[in-house]
Amino acid sequence: MSTAPAPSMAAFVQDLWHARVPLRVLLWRHVLVIGSLLNLLGSLGALALLAMGVSAVWAVAVHFAPLPWNCLLLAAVWRHPESSPGWKVVTLAWFVGMLVL
Repeated sequence: MSTAPAPSMAAFVQDLWHARVPLRVLLWRHVLVIGSLLNLLGSLGALALLAMGVSAVWAVAVHFAPLPWNCLLLAAVWRHPESSPGWKVVTLAWFVGMLVL
């Protein structure tokens, strides 16, 4: 019984960058669900660090840790050939919201 090897993170990022992920999956699964959960976890982690009395520098670092992933998702939506101006605005608003959350 053979199983296919799991795709690497590099291959996944390339799929996002080259629009090989359907726009619907990119928007709903990767941006709104997974991206939002990662940002929420980062924010909660930062608040927990502050509550424990850890340096604010570490809390800020944890809060902004998902930023590169958010930038990739934003760029992937903007580069996607099927992306409408409306979805680009929604994704930009999500990105700005995630910076604050």
